[in-house]
Order: sequence, then C-alpha cells, then structure tokens
Amino acid sequence: MDLLAHLEAFVAIAEQGSFSAAADTLYVAQPVLSRRIKTLEKHFGGALFDRGGRRVTTTDLGQLLLPHARDVLGRVEHLRQVAATALATAPHTLGVPPDTDPTGLARVIRSGAERGVTVAVRELSAEDREHGLADGSLTCAVVRVAPETASVRVPLGLATGSPGPGRTVHLEDLRPRRGNADRPAPILVTAEDDVPFAADRLAKAVARAGLAESRLVPATSLSAAVADALAGPSLLLCPAELARRHGLSWRPLADASLHRGYEVAFSPRRTVGHDDLAWLTHLVAAALGATPPDTESTSDSRRSGRDNPSAARG
Repeated sequence: MDLLAHLEAFVAIAEQGSFSAAADTLYVAQPVLSRRIKTLEKHFGGALFDRGGRRVTTTDLGQLLLPHARDVLGRVEHLRQVAATALATAPHTLGVPPDTDPTGLARVIRSGAERGVTVAVRELSAEDREHGLADGSLTCAVVRVAPETASVRVPLGLATGSPGPGRTVHLEDLRPRRGNADRPAPILVTAEDDVPFAADRLAKAVARAGLAESRLVPATSLSAAVADALAGPSLLLCPAELARRHGLSWRPLADASLHRGYEVAFSPRRTVGHDDLAWLTHLVAAALGATPPDTESTSDSRRSGRDNPSAARG
C-alpha cells in the first residue's frame, strides 16, 4: 500500500466533503479514490467517513486520525522541500580533460557563482568522464566525439620547444629526408588523444603519410610530454592554448579529421540538465580552446574560395 497516496485521499475527502471533488483535486479517477479509502479503512480497522448524508463527513475515528494524517503529509512535503533545496545548492561537478585552460575554468566557476550555482571542476580522462556521467558522480562532462559531428571543435597541432614558422603542417612534411641520419622526432600523444576512434584515425593518417608507426609515442603524463617537447626534438600533439601556456611553438595540423570534437553532456541521473546550465557550454568551449563557430565558417569559406576560384570571384 502506498500510505502517502492513501493519506492524501483521506485528507482531501475530509476537506472537500465529497469524493468527486477530492478526485478532481488529486487528478485521479473517483473509483481509484474510493478503493484507496476502503484499503485505508481496512488498514486502520474502522470506517473513516459517514457516507449516509448529502455531504461526506468524517467518523469519530476519522476525526481522531485527521490531524495526524495532515502532520504526516506536512512532514513529507517539508522533506521534499529540503531535498529540493539541497539539490539546488549542491555543487555541480564538471568533468574536463586534464589539459583544459585553468583561466577558462575559473571563468566557468565565477559565472556559476554569479548565478548562485556552485561548479566544481574535476580533471578526468575521457573514459572516466563518461563513467562519471553514467553513475551520476558528474553533473556534466566534456565528451569526445568525432570532430565532423561535434558542436565544439578544438584544432590540434604539433608543438615543440624550437621556435619556427606557425604555418599549417601536413604529416607528409614530417617524412625524414634522404641522407639525414638524425633520428626522426617522435610525436607525443597524450591520453586525451589516445581514445580508440581518435587513435585509430591518427594511426591511419600516419601510415598514409608514409611515416613509421613507431613515430607515435604515448606520453606517460601531460607534464612529462610538455617537458619533452620543451627540451626537443619531440613534437607534442596538443591544442594551441596548451602550447601557448607552456611557451611552445605550435603549428596546426592540416587534416581537420584529426582535430578534437567535443559535446558538453549531462548525466541522466541528475535532476539538473542542459536547460539549467546552458550558460556553461560556451565558457567550457572557450576553456578547451575551441574554434568559435563564426571563425570556422569564415575559414571554410576561404578554403572553398581557394579550391574554387570562380566561387571566390562570385
């Protein structure tokens, strides 16, 4: 028996003096309400209502139990309000990649505080971010998706400690020159780009470019990878923002399919969703080093103009 539903029926009928009016108040069918009262009367061992007159009245037992029923329902409503307040004021945990810009994350936290929302940030691997969404330990998280379908796209490039021109790099440009006895510079790949579909794309692109598979070296940690790139001659696969923060020289990859794609996803186990935290998405995108949508459109138009001169003239 759902005791709360049955007590709600009891109190509503006592206050309305009518089964039909109480049914309308509770948005249930009158036969359902009648069954609830019969079940409650059986549970308490006596009649709760006198149905003999034009208006339903409570029996002596009903009069005795009515204030207690109201008290129970009042306590339950208070409990619901406490829970709602706790959820509304609880920190909303955001899962982000380990190389996200701290300054950008500070803007997310400050913006939340201005709205009365506490945002806690956790740096997690791509796999752990998805697990956190599934088990509800994260309110929202940055999830890796293919860049061509992503709403947030982060260009990747190769960073090194040696200064040089920042022009676009094609993987074929990294093929060792004939007669050069130097060992080819390894391409360091951090865990964020070692997710299955991204790693597979990169491996295939490296093979197409005629580079040895051994050129791709998984980094033991982000700090170690940055240190190796600064010391040279290693090349670090990373976003421009990370290279800038650490004083690395960065060149964007020409192949956009190797760039990062992200979505800001929300946990189905949490009551707060996209509508409540819609303001957060563009700030997170900026912290990731995403290319603004209008910039992408302009770049696409310029590339289209180069590929089709007549279109550019038109």
